Amino acid sequence: MRRTIGVNTWVWTSPLTDETLAPLARKVADMGFRAIELPLESPGDWDPVRTADVVRELALDPIVIGAMGPGRSLVARAGDVAATQEYLRTCIRAAAALGSPIVAGPFYAPTGVTWRMDAAERAAVEAELRANLAPLVDEAADAGIRLAIEPLNRYETSIINTVDQALTALGPLLETSGAQAGLGLALDTYHLNIEEKRPDDAIRRAGRAIAHVQVCGTDRGAVGDDHADWPGILAALDDAGYAGPLCLESFTGENATIAVAASVWRPLADSQDDLAVRSLRALTALQS
Repeated sequence: MRRTIGVNTWVWTSPLTDETLAPLARKVADMGFRAIELPLESPGDWDPVRTADVVRELALDPIVIGAMGPGRSLVARAGDVAATQEYLRTCIRAAAALGSPIVAGPFYAPTGVTWRMDAAERAAVEAELRANLAPLVDEAADAGIRLAIEPLNRYETSIINTVDQALTALGPLLETSGAQAGLGLALDTYHLNIEEKRPDDAIRRAGRAIAHVQVCGTDRGAVGDDHADWPGILAALDDAGYAGPLCLESFTGENATIAVAASVWRPLADSQDDLAVRSLRALTALQS
């Protein structure tokens, strides 16, 4: 299956703003990408209506990405639930204005916040997450959008690390087919490589619950320069019935905030442009 290939603007900058968005979108299109992930780190960083004109002119498919900074959580222990729900409503409205079918991110707790839980505590956290997520799922479904919940590795969260944990935590909100409007999973090959015994098997277990897929090398660098079994990953996505885009997510170490958040302590390629182009070429070749 040939899928659209996209890239996240975090490869180059953070936060994305009206001033940086248009030239970056042009760069992305000129490189040959056909989809663009647009992180909305704070409401007002960029204007959805203006951005819709930009991506339409460049024939780029937009995907809205949420950022779970300090205090953002759908679990009260880790942050302000009401404020987080309102932030996610802002993301849903932005996606609707853009024509993005997806709002993706780890929408349960701030990235980097972890704590130990026994089985009873974990069950209580999962129930709280479902209760606080449910109205947002309904609102997203009404807008024709899926919230794509992303498992993160153990160093970035202690709530949802694996596909199986995601299916358990979100199961009551998902149809068994995984095709319910309003909710799905966002899988990131970086986290799959760390947490899953076999990423391809985990992808197949996720099946039609997969709403979005992010890719990068196992070191957060370029796709194809790493040890990942890319043919196996793509075959598993075929088996799962996923036909959406493959979007490169990596980060620049030149931005202090994002470098610390993503633990980027060294260059991952000769340049950020090189990282993007090498990944695009590798993914194109893999799908040819």
